[in-house]
Amino acid sequence: MAGVSAPAPAILILGQGSVAAARKAQRALDGAVLYGLAERVTDADRNFEDFGGTIRRLFQEDTPIIAFCAAGIVIRALASHLQNKRAEPPVLAIAEDGSAVVPLLGGLRGVNALARRIGDALGTTPAITTTGEVRFGATLESPPSGYEIGNPGASKRFMSDLLAGEKVKLSGDAPWLRETRLPFDPAGNLTITVTPQAREATAGELVIHPRSIVVAVAGGAEDLSQQVSDALAARGLSPKAVGVVVAADGDAARPEIHAMAKSLGRPLRFLPDVAALSLSNLAEAPIRTGVVTIAIVTGPVDATTIGRARGRLAVVGLGPGAAEWMAPEVRRALDHAQDILGYETYVRMAGPFSAEQVIHASDNREELDRARHALSLAASGRSVVVVSSGDPGIFAMAAAVLEALEGSEDPAWHGVELVVMPGISAAQGAAARAGAPLGHDFCILSLSDNLKPWSVIEDRLDHAAAADLVLAFYNPISKARPWQLGRALEIVRAHRKPETPVVLGRDVGRPGESLRVVPLGELKPDDVDMRTVVIVGSSTTRTFAKADGSTWVYTPRWYEAGPQDS
Repeated sequence: MAGVSAPAPAILILGQGSVAAARKAQRALDGAVLYGLAERVTDADRNFEDFGGTIRRLFQEDTPIIAFCAAGIVIRALASHLQNKRAEPPVLAIAEDGSAVVPLLGGLRGVNALARRIGDALGTTPAITTTGEVRFGATLESPPSGYEIGNPGASKRFMSDLLAGEKVKLSGDAPWLRETRLPFDPAGNLTITVTPQAREATAGELVIHPRSIVVAVAGGAEDLSQQVSDALAARGLSPKAVGVVVAADGDAARPEIHAMAKSLGRPLRFLPDVAALSLSNLAEAPIRTGVVTIAIVTGPVDATTIGRARGRLAVVGLGPGAAEWMAPEVRRALDHAQDILGYETYVRMAGPFSAEQVIHASDNREELDRARHALSLAASGRSVVVVSSGDPGIFAMAAAVLEALEGSEDPAWHGVELVVMPGISAAQGAAARAGAPLGHDFCILSLSDNLKPWSVIEDRLDHAAAADLVLAFYNPISKARPWQLGRALEIVRAHRKPETPVVLGRDVGRPGESLRVVPLGELKPDDVDMRTVVIVGSSTTRTFAKADGSTWVYTPRWYEAGPQDS
């Protein structure tokens, strides 16, 4: 998604002995998150149980990785994922006590600069082996943030020529180059040209583009990407020199603007009024062509100083509670969110969180207010997550968020990037533990009459039971609703035999999990509480004994006609 900042560095430690050194490294890296091996590290920001799975996930998410362990452990864990050196995030191995810092991967993505920062924090010299870095203090294949190589295919040969003794002259301004030990000479045979202009490099020339162009668009059009390309070409500017794309708040939901920013690979920022964009360091007057305005500033542009990012709101399902039942995309959303909202119990299930993340816990009966709060935060440009247990679209927060959004006329709310991430529902979790009671057609009903009349619930129950559907009851009973389950069972018993199997799954996926299978005729409301999901079988639902003496429950895929092969 255009405009999303790069993931914060992840520091992984395997034992308590690394905490002190890891915290020193963390203080040197903005936003870095400390991950500790569960049961060995007691005070990390977050915990993990599987080192290999965790480091591979972070690597695939393009997260810079600092691992306090032997280099061989990291190499073996990532070996199968090493394909493109230009796409690899920085990866470092650090001795448990911080006495050695070894860059492993990401030489073209700034790993050596990262190693130096960590080395300074730990008081040690990193083991940098890149020849250009060692001799010149620079790798031209990986310029610092704000610059991009125009002809990257020439950088390796260019550095080889420098190492062979060639001199280089500099055309243009790049302050970071002055800090290197490159052999600059006005009469050099090699040339480094720093310019926002598009140009074909000559022999012995390395072109570096400062990301100093601001592209502002007013409104959108189907051919917006082409309009921007034409506007840059008309001024002889390279798309690689674009540093940021700016649009109006009211255009935040326009897909063509996001597609254009993505095609440029640049962050997208929003302002209340694009015409009011003010840049204090303009190199020359901006030029407007149609809906596109091109402005060039002196030096690379810092996108974070212009407007705001597009806000993002993810409505996620945690599953029943077990960490291994949480979808990976949900865990990523939680890890990267600035704000987390939800019922306090569910928020605790979603942690742990880092100190920088803001937690907004509230009562379970405040769904619509919570949804409005989340949309308001996201509309300000923040990354927000609303948590539900189970699946967010089943009697949970996804519907509340969409209800709040539909009822709002605020264009900023409608400009938020809204995503719903599924989770394992309580019925699915209990069904999996029992076997396959939902193996044929089924119906999920909430017995809560807080948001619908009880008469509607009774009518739906009667029709669903008459249709011989497997029934899953959510919100079956509470102190405020003590009699409804008993009445629901009366309705179901009018259509089902007493021996119909009923699955009672309580806290499935949580530490206090229990599962019982009882005949419908013996089921009493006292067997159930608010934390129990009740699954009532159909006329075809069957049971048989497990080898351990407990019971399997399943509803066959066939109905009436008998077993059929798929």
